Amino acid sequence: MKVLVVGSGGREHSLCWAIAKSRKCRKLFAAPGNPGMAQVADCVPISVDDHEAIVEFCREKGIDFVVVGPEAPLVEGLVDKLEAAEIKAFGPNSRAAILEGSKGFMKDLCARFDIPTADYRRFDEPDAAKEYIHLHDVPLVVKADGLAAGKGVIICRNKNEAHAAIDHVMTELAFGEQAGAEVVIEAFLEGEEASFFALVDGEHAVPMVAAQDHKQVFDGDEGPNTGGMGAYSPAPVVDQAMTDRIMDEIINPTVKGMVAEGRPFKGVLFAGLMITGDGPKLIEHNVRFGDPECQVLMLRLKSDILEALLACAEGRLHKIKLKWHDDAALAVVMATNGYPEAYEKGSVIRGLDKAKAIKHAVVFHAGTDRVDDDLVAVGGRVLGVCALAPSVAKAKTIAYRAVDKVDWPGGFCRRDIGWRAIRKR
Repeated sequence: MKVLVVGSGGREHSLCWAIAKSRKCRKLFAAPGNPGMAQVADCVPISVDDHEAIVEFCREKGIDFVVVGPEAPLVEGLVDKLEAAEIKAFGPNSRAAILEGSKGFMKDLCARFDIPTADYRRFDEPDAAKEYIHLHDVPLVVKADGLAAGKGVIICRNKNEAHAAIDHVMTELAFGEQAGAEVVIEAFLEGEEASFFALVDGEHAVPMVAAQDHKQVFDGDEGPNTGGMGAYSPAPVVDQAMTDRIMDEIINPTVKGMVAEGRPFKGVLFAGLMITGDGPKLIEHNVRFGDPECQVLMLRLKSDILEALLACAEGRLHKIKLKWHDDAALAVVMATNGYPEAYEKGSVIRGLDKAKAIKHAVVFHAGTDRVDDDLVAVGGRVLGVCALAPSVAKAKTIAYRAVDKVDWPGGFCRRDIGWRAIRKR
């Protein structure tokens, strides 16, 4: 079959890498793709925001199946347009994608269907939000309601920080007018974070393996939040007993709740969790694979990913059983100097052939482009240098060996990815 993957990041490169290995895939396209994806797919210069052009391309090329990677086109209704054109797609329609598109909707769903999460309140006026802060203990968490590229969550250790966060989101509109129209203020949860993924076909949910990522930009989990500076799987904090609890207490109630709301969910449900002393609590739902978590998931997956994604779209997920490598996978994100603040584009990257020559290492492109004969950085997070090995510690050693082969003075990375899992050995 002919498959189109929509997106240009490390998540989409890893999906292309896995889909290209499927016997079902006769021809693979990526829109717009990146130089790494071009090694396994035909890249076409169509923006993820140009829904009409994507639909027209699918008609022209006879695309059988579209895999939508990023959250924005899902929330904005790309799957709706594809389905209206009778083109099969993986991912939720816009009514179901509101799970990520509005943190307030997600929290209200939790309240209605007894899904464990932090106590919260929603506000559409800055003054009311600040008054609420005066009456509650800190720390608190302030969240922009809408999409904010993974950066709209601000942990506030004191009330001055909380007031500044309200201004940042709602008055300065740091994450845009739509994202900042409303905030959610919630209690701070103590515990260990984990990323949990499940495939969903509207009625049935099949768990994938869990992962853990590193959001902060600097070693030791210091500095501002980013879209993710690295990830690893398995996550020691999510054993089989915890997986069962997460499915019973969070994933399955969400799937049933969305059906009851008239918004049945199809796609991948990515639950950001806090594993507390009382069990798992939902921090947020996302409606797409995480990045860089997707990279480690695709490395560990033994099953045919295309068959699994098709089963989601076709409502036959109950017939699918996923198989996984026992080995661990780890991804180190290499980012442009200055990220997540302002950074310059266009720095030249060399040495990827040497990095990829390291046994058991894989390099996924996230923010690269070709300018003449040079590979250049055009994003904040630029490369995902990954490895698969018998343990997280061994995967870390291999991944950093490959990182050290990359000749890129304009970039940096954290040097401690996987420290939680290694500490727990």
